[in-house]
Amino acid sequence: MIKDYPSLGVGARVSHPEFGEGIATDIDERVVNVFFRDYGDKEISRSFTGLKVLESPAEVESAPDLDTIAEVLRGVLEEASAITHPVEMGARWNGGMLVMKPGKADLQAKEVPIDTFFHKIVMVRDRLRVLEQNINSHPKLDDADRVHLQQYISRIYGSLTTFNILFADKEDHFSGK
Repeated sequence: MIKDYPSLGVGARVSHPEFGEGIATDIDERVVNVFFRDYGDKEISRSFTGLKVLESPAEVESAPDLDTIAEVLRGVLEEASAITHPVEMGARWNGGMLVMKPGKADLQAKEVPIDTFFHKIVMVRDRLRVLEQNINSHPKLDDADRVHLQQYISRIYGSLTTFNILFADKEDHFSGK
């Protein structure tokens, strides 16, 4: 319990006017750390008057078990890394194979269905986008650090432009800009 919010403790359900409902995860002398489903972890000043306690820790029936926490975390991670829209492979590649032939004649070639390879490329792109969002919204990075890290991501996108021929829609192409 804390002086500014006497019924607030770790595990309490709270409501914030901008972020909605959340769960208090940590409290110190300056801030209350709250996890919001759509906004992630946020530090709320203890002097902020807009935070409302919906349910104190004593009113919460029981703490969730580790399996429940793991399931919720998996769901959040899946949402964060989900493809924002379906990405189509170019029709000319349907049913195709990617053949990787080693330089030594005594070694066997490796064949991979091109749609499997395409899916991996799309996943790399989507994970880069999530990384980019995390960098841009990270509370401890200053603008110079963000720009520095963003340059690396732009170079990665540029390196992946080779695979643009696989995409049906030019809007899905990689760009180093």
